[in-house]
Amino acid sequence: MPFHHVLVAYDGSPQSQTALDRAVDLVRGAPGAKLTVAHAFQLPNFVVGEAMVVAPVLTELEEMSESERILEEAKARAARLPDATFTLLQGDPAASILEFAGEMDADLIVIGSRGLGTFKELVLGSVSHYVVQHSPIPVLVIKNERSGR
Repeated sequence: MPFHHVLVAYDGSPQSQTALDRAVDLVRGAPGAKLTVAHAFQLPNFVVGEAMVVAPVLTELEEMSESERILEEAKARAARLPDATFTLLQGDPAASILEFAGEMDADLIVIGSRGLGTFKELVLGSVSHYVVQHSPIPVLVIKNERSGR
């Protein structure tokens, strides 16, 4: 089944690097297919009682700078595919990826698995787990071959 528009969720982790490499291979092998790489970040906020405390401006600038660096890393990694597009998303990573996939009419999401243990996944959740459970389109979860995760 050929895919026409592949969305890769990229966070710079070894698993997402492998996911991007695999997605580039998928798109290169499918005439007319396109690739979009998205990095989603969420600015830290804290809830104390009924009040929400937002991150200081310096923290926001550092987070934005780091996110831009991660996206530049993805651009270098996908250089074999000159027509790929790259986007920064702000908000909850899992929800942002799913919403963006719908907006751009993607027909496949490629995402790395972080290899969280069952207990951590149950308590904290994970981006890849949420995306798999809530996506209306196919999701390809890539495990890092070297670590077995």
